[in-house]
Amino acid sequence: MAGAIHEDAAATFDPLRPKLMRVAYRMLGSVADAEDMVQEAFIRWMKADRDQVREPEAFLRRTVTRLCLDQMKSARRQRETYVGPWLPDPVVEEEEEEDVTLPLMLALERLSPLERAAFLLHDVFGLGFEEVASTIERDPAACRQLAARARTHVREARARFQVDRQRGVELAEAFFAASRSGDMKALGSMLAADVSVHADGGGKRSAAMEPIFGFDAVMKVHENLAALFRKHGSKLVRAGFVNGLPGFITLEADGELQTTALDIEDGKIAAIYVVRNPDKLRHLH
Repeated sequence: MAGAIHEDAAATFDPLRPKLMRVAYRMLGSVADAEDMVQEAFIRWMKADRDQVREPEAFLRRTVTRLCLDQMKSARRQRETYVGPWLPDPVVEEEEEEDVTLPLMLALERLSPLERAAFLLHDVFGLGFEEVASTIERDPAACRQLAARARTHVREARARFQVDRQRGVELAEAFFAASRSGDMKALGSMLAADVSVHADGGGKRSAAMEPIFGFDAVMKVHENLAALFRKHGSKLVRAGFVNGLPGFITLEADGELQTTALDIEDGKIAAIYVVRNPDKLRHLH
C-alpha cells in the first residue's frame, strides 16, 4: 500500500521536479539546499490530501517557496560568518540561462526574502500577482510593491549586453588558454579597464579574501597565477555556461574542480567569478 502511495505521488511530482529546483535554487543560491527543499516538498506532497489539490504545480511551487523563505533566515546567518566573498553554487549548462545570470543572483542577495520571492515569481517565472500573493501570503498590492522595490535594486544587474553564444564560449576558451599559459598580451586584450575578480574559496581553498578591482591589479594577479599554472597545471574539463555566463570547469593541481564565469560587456570581460569552495562543487562531480 505504501509503495502504491509513493508511486502515485511521484507520478505527479517527478515531472515537476526540474521546475521546482529552478525556483528553489534561484531563491537560495545553493544546489544542496535547493535539493533539500524540493525533497521536503515531496514528503509533504505524499502526506497531502492530493484529491483536494486542483493544481499540483501551483501547490508544490507554493510549498517550495515557503520552505525556501524559512531556509533563507538561517542562510543569512551563515553568510555573516562566511570566509571571503560569497558566490552562488555554480550551475553549468550547455546553453546560457537568460532569466537569472550570476550578477543578477548576487543582486538578489541584497533583497529581503519576500522581495526576492515576489521578483522571482512574477518577473522571472511569470506568475500573476494573485498567485504570488497566495504563495507568499501577502495581498496582491503588497506583492506589487515588493516586486517594484526589487526591480529597482536589481535593474543594473539584469543583462544589458547580449553576447553571441558561440562568441561567448570562444572568449571563455581563449581566456583559459591565455591565463594558464601566461600570455599576458592576449589576456590583456580581453579585459575591460574596470575588470574585477571575485573568488569564493569559503576558507576551504586559497582565494583572495576581497574582490580585486581594476585592469592593472587583475593583470598582476594573473601573472602570479600563470607562474603557478606552469608548475602545477590546470586542465580544462569543459567550456559552457556557468550561471548563465560564458565560462568553464577546470581540474586544478590539488585534484579539485573549479569553475570560472565571465561577465562580458561590449566584447570585453568586465568581471571574473571563480568558485573554488569544494562544498559548492560536489554536485559537478
